[in-house]
Amino acid sequence: MLTLTPVEAVACCSPLSREPLSREAAERVAPMLKALADPVRLRLLSLVASHEGGEACVCDLNDAFELSQPTISHHLKVLHEAGLLDREKRGVWVYYRSSGAALSALATLISDPAS
Repeated sequence: MLTLTPVEAVACCSPLSREPLSREAAERVAPMLKALADPVRLRLLSLVASHEGGEACVCDLNDAFELSQPTISHHLKVLHEAGLLDREKRGVWVYYRSSGAALSALATLISDPAS
């Protein structure tokens, strides 16, 4: 059985306006969309993607929220597991970068080719 990552599942789907998603495709895409459905995670993705240099560590993000560092780290982990963020450990810090492939695949999924 072929197992696709959330990013691969989204990338293989036609735009929603072209043809209906199958039940299986919807189940594979839903984790990525669910990760984005949380306002904190949506803001985190935006903060990371728009951060100088295109990457940020937890220490760069703490002041934007009234949340503990472990809570922010949890949300970053959810975004990473959904394929929306890439991460790289450098010493004691983990740096996050938005996944261009994931964002591009999501853009294609929700695009309207008629526009």
